Amino acid sequence: MSKLHLVFGGRVSDPQTLDFDDLTSIDIVGMYPDFKSAEKAWRSAAQRTVDDAEMKYVVVHLHRLVEPDMVAAAPKD
Repeated sequence: MSKLHLVFGGRVSDPQTLDFDDLTSIDIVGMYPDFKSAEKAWRSAAQRTVDDAEMKYVVVHLHRLVEPDMVAAAPKD
């Protein structure tokens, strides 16, 4: 089973939160079939904006949202 991951980012009001300032300007990096490739994409996107403290990129484990019952039985990724 593929474990779908979404990588996206944008400008946040506080770098310690996920409070994105403008949801219309979110940068969707892409969707990935495993954490390893999502992490690689996340690192690449984050490195491009490393000098901007208000930019934040995240990896969302979509498979955990789609099939929450399988999360408890599946190994961590």
